[in-house]
Amino acid sequence: MNFVAPPSAGGRSTTDVVTFHKTELRVIIGLYGRMVAAGEWRDYAISFLSDVAIFSVFRRASEQPLYRIEKRPRMRDKQGMYCVVGMDGRILRRGHDLKTVLRVLERKLIRAVDTE
Repeated sequence: MNFVAPPSAGGRSTTDVVTFHKTELRVIIGLYGRMVAAGEWRDYAISFLSDVAIFSVFRRASEQPLYRIEKRPRMRDKQGMYCVVGMDGRILRRGHDLKTVLRVLERKLIRAVDTE
């Protein structure tokens, strides 16, 4: 899924917008669906900016995001272009592979089951 934003007042072209590719969105939406089914998440928002694409997840729409999944192509050669940022602004995980980075959020789905 590519999103083309209207040109800004600064005269920048629409090709300067960072977006998620449809394969990346498929992975993110897959995790989002599992977290909604588990009752952890209820809403999301997507932002495409000039240097970053952000997928924000919310427990309720009126709150600030619980987590932000960010794609920063400029970080590709350094620490990796994907990162998960917590509600307090801390980077929980950063890396080159989106699925590996998102594992930090999937831990919430793993719960101990009482066998008694």
